[in-house]
Amino acid sequence: EAEGFKAIAGKKIGLLSHPAGVNRRGESTLTVLRRAPQSKLVALFAPEHGFEGVVKAGENFKDTTDPRTGLPVHALYGQGREKAMAMVKGLDALVIDLQDIGARSYTYIVIMRRALEACFANGVEVIVLDRPNPLGGLKVDGPPLDETNMSGVGGYPRMPYVHGLTIGEIARMAKEGSVAVARLDLPEKVRARGRLTVIPMRGWNRAMRWPDTGLRWI
Repeated sequence: EAEGFKAIAGKKIGLLSHPAGVNRRGESTLTVLRRAPQSKLVALFAPEHGFEGVVKAGENFKDTTDPRTGLPVHALYGQGREKAMAMVKGLDALVIDLQDIGARSYTYIVIMRRALEACFANGVEVIVLDRPNPLGGLKVDGPPLDETNMSGVGGYPRMPYVHGLTIGEIARMAKEGSVAVARLDLPEKVRARGRLTVIPMRGWNRAMRWPDTGLRWI
């Protein structure tokens, strides 16, 4: 918004987010994106717990309609690869705004990986709004993931349990094919030509833990 929405100008976009997707003033990303004058928000995508955060942990849910906007809400969580691929077709870009917690066994970063794969395979740009790692960017600890145990709570082989990365950094490393983060389940050429834009944070540094950010925790 501070840059006049130039990253999404002229694009038909979707939004993958949840209740923690708010700006400094407490406005939801959904509300903010609907103010963008030169783009069109056409679909919402829900991670675990649903777009409104009311679904129980681990519970699958169905596609629905957002009552405030009338936009379709696609249940990205719990879906197979083919359905995820079909969900993003027709978009120019998918905006991802998910607050991670800094630990590997969190489904939001695994859902982001699924979204990256679906978008890259369909020629859809991914725009990640970066957010702070609440544990900071200096602490890295714990064992890596055994690749035979990859799942919805473990989608990044060789990532330490406390990873010290922001969600934007994870996306960028996945796009680059970093062995330490993820081998996207895509042909090499498809991954390489995938389009990723990370909107950086302002004023954050790696030594900051959440209380240092001055932001409200949701």
